[in-house]
Amino acid sequence: MTRYQPTRRDLGRGALGALLAAPALSGRALAQGQPIKLGFNGDLAASPSAQSGRAAVVGIEAAIEDVNKEGGVLGRPLSLTIRDDLSQPPKSIQNMSDLIDNERVVAVLGPTNSGNALAWRHIPNQKRIPVMGCIGSATDITKPMREGADNYMFRVGSVDRTQVVTIMGYAKKSPRTGKIGFLTETTGYGQGGLKDLQEVATAQGMTAVANEKFNVNDTDMTSQLAKLRAAGVETALVWAQGTPIGQLMRSMEKINYFPIVLTSWAADNLSFINAAGPHLAEKPIFLRTVSEDRTPQQQAFFARIRPRIDADSAFSFAVHGYDGTMLLARAIGQAGRTDGPAVKEALEDLRGTLQGYAKIYEKPFSKTEHDALGAADQRWTCWREAKLAAYSDDVVRGLRPEDFKG
Repeated sequence: MTRYQPTRRDLGRGALGALLAAPALSGRALAQGQPIKLGFNGDLAASPSAQSGRAAVVGIEAAIEDVNKEGGVLGRPLSLTIRDDLSQPPKSIQNMSDLIDNERVVAVLGPTNSGNALAWRHIPNQKRIPVMGCIGSATDITKPMREGADNYMFRVGSVDRTQVVTIMGYAKKSPRTGKIGFLTETTGYGQGGLKDLQEVATAQGMTAVANEKFNVNDTDMTSQLAKLRAAGVETALVWAQGTPIGQLMRSMEKINYFPIVLTSWAADNLSFINAAGPHLAEKPIFLRTVSEDRTPQQQAFFARIRPRIDADSAFSFAVHGYDGTMLLARAIGQAGRTDGPAVKEALEDLRGTLQGYAKIYEKPFSKTEHDALGAADQRWTCWREAKLAAYSDDVVRGLRPEDFKG
């Protein structure tokens, strides 16, 4: 398959054009010497979120292709070594050690699943190798292991806490909310989200009247839903992966109980609509980092990579992978070398601006903030006629910064 190559006109002031203006890259001269190796460690085949991992790899590879066409970094090409962790924490831990110790990668991107990142984040911190998250959204992934400790975990992607603060602000402001209840899966992803839900609800003066859990492979959640209905829940806040959210919607249909559903961005996954069906998929609202109202630059990138991703809904993960790789390239060039501490220091004080596909990045990280995307980068989303669509209502239009607490 011949890949689409965007022209400068296609990109406008897009990601590559801005990056080429930076001293991080060495121009159009052919990159020579030993490749600067990056790694990817994430699920590509096993869990409901695997399509996100595959899309992120497509974005990473596109960024590497663009960087190498323009001379690489420090006169050397970038390369990517991929490891599939099959959504298994032990396998993900093994992959991480292999990438760092045997493959000698300069940085790692991923993982797909939050629980795996939480299982191995001590490894890159101990071995001082930067990680650029681009999928897993658990809040604690990018937090220091202990107060004052060095932190090598960075992220270009959504953050659970940011999502929770935003949807809880919606629930607080909406006159239709009524009593709230929590429904979460029992994985590390789901329980990390539950912690955020509970803490943000407290910060916003709200109390859940029901709190139920389900397994990621459950197909019938009617007993949990019956408890929410008995408690009078009118708005359910759900934290789970795409497939179980879809099964939850089917369970709602079984007992004809449809509270308002505010959920995680995993509902944008193709696995969600496959499980729920197009009609039930239209009920939840959620947040993403890339709007369906794409800019010309985003549309050019979408046209370039769409044949290689599973669904339109996976595009945001390709964007995160691309932008994260470009930020790593900028940091390596700024550092002038590839050792982990130097790259980390550069990431925490990046000079200039970079026009990415998710946003314009200007000092996206600091010593205390390792997440590049925040509340201002969230986009309200829903499904309409089996396609993702921008969502808006009177509550969304009325939200103000002071509504986001926690």
